Amino acid sequence: MGTFMHGTAVWDVACPQRPSRVAGLTMAGFRVRDLDALRMVPHPAVTLLLEFGAGSPVLDCAAGRQQRGSLVAGPGLGTGGAVRARGKNVECVQVRLSPVIARAVLGASPTDLDGAVVPLSDVWGREASRLREQLGDVPSWQGRFALADALLVRRYEAGPPVDPEVAWAWHRIVGSRGLVRVDGLATEVGWSRKRLWSRFRSQLGLPPKRAVKLVRFDHAVHRLVAGEGAARVAADAGYADQSHLHRDVMAFTGATPATVAGEPFLAVDDIAWPSRGTPSSLTSPWISGSVARRG
Repeated sequence: MGTFMHGTAVWDVACPQRPSRVAGLTMAGFRVRDLDALRMVPHPAVTLLLEFGAGSPVLDCAAGRQQRGSLVAGPGLGTGGAVRARGKNVECVQVRLSPVIARAVLGASPTDLDGAVVPLSDVWGREASRLREQLGDVPSWQGRFALADALLVRRYEAGPPVDPEVAWAWHRIVGSRGLVRVDGLATEVGWSRKRLWSRFRSQLGLPPKRAVKLVRFDHAVHRLVAGEGAARVAADAGYADQSHLHRDVMAFTGATPATVAGEPFLAVDDIAWPSRGTPSSLTSPWISGSVARRG
């Protein structure tokens, strides 16, 4: 376990010693004594927050709504800067699911989770409370990761896969860091635009155009956190100019690029998610002239 210190933030952070058996499933463990109004920054993944400690995290959402305990949120959680996390003595496992595997793991379509937050019990029923108890009974982080991974892998293997063409389109977007032309995706998979857009939205939880913008934003904002200048990031990340980058960052976070560059939610990624990104094997799913399918 490492210690993350950033401004006034001091968190204990743990990472699994072994990757999940399912590509696109990553985890990190957090122990935070005092979590104070942490801005949630949109990320191109479905997020599971599995809490188990004596404390309880609280998410303050738009229109004064609050969510407590274990949660699930769709891609783009925190868009507009509307979501803050807080709590005392928080202990949790945070899981990031690629939208390609989220439907199978959740056992439901992520369509209704586009940027929304719901209690995990609304999706998993009593299994959510059982998992909380089990995580609390395990004395080590590696044991908790193994427990959570076993459950998530089991659910994934039993759940419905997305269409291989939809998976390919997603990996194409991620592999290009959001620089792919959306209108060309349907042609590349041999589908009509209407068919791909409909299947992509229903199976992954967001439309292709928004997926492109979210992936591009995620790449750009992590470069800002790394200390790169906004002008260079805008030019390299495919924005028309620095003003375009500024508008996108404001739309996704409600803050300026300079402010977002100092957000702990992003700065912790180098410790919590050291393998952040998409393996090359996921960006080349064509095998023998066809789309690779889950075996």
